[in-house]
Amino acid sequence: MKTIKQMALLLGAGVILVSLSAGTLSAQTKPKGKEWKVPEADSKKKSTAKGDDAVAAGKDIWTQQCKSCHGAKGKGDGAKAEKLEISMLDFTTKEFQDLTDGDMYYKTTEGRKPMPSFKEKLSDTERWQVVAYMRTLK
Repeated sequence: MKTIKQMALLLGAGVILVSLSAGTLSAQTKPKGKEWKVPEADSKKKSTAKGDDAVAAGKDIWTQQCKSCHGAKGKGDGAKAEKLEISMLDFTTKEFQDLTDGDMYYKTTEGRKPMPSFKEKLSDTERWQVVAYMRTLK
């Protein structure tokens, strides 16, 4: 009798693990969004926020404004990411870190569905601080 209970418990645990794995797999198999081109002049812009203070301020802003979709560590696994139709880019990857500061700033400023624009929500300095923080996610 004890062996049957143990087997049932193991089987139940296995079903839960498979369910969790399937949920993770489906999130990873979402399509990528369309290519997001940045105008050349914007791509060449240089950051005005440098140093530890800029990174710390950027992290605070990230926590308030970005974490819910992009995740605490920029992996695209925030609580709201699962509800989006496209996959979130993992900011820790070479693909993202190869973007210029100007690219990151432009995308943060302008946004595009489902990403909101932060042009009105954050100052220029705050957007550059977010870029400084995103650089630390590599």
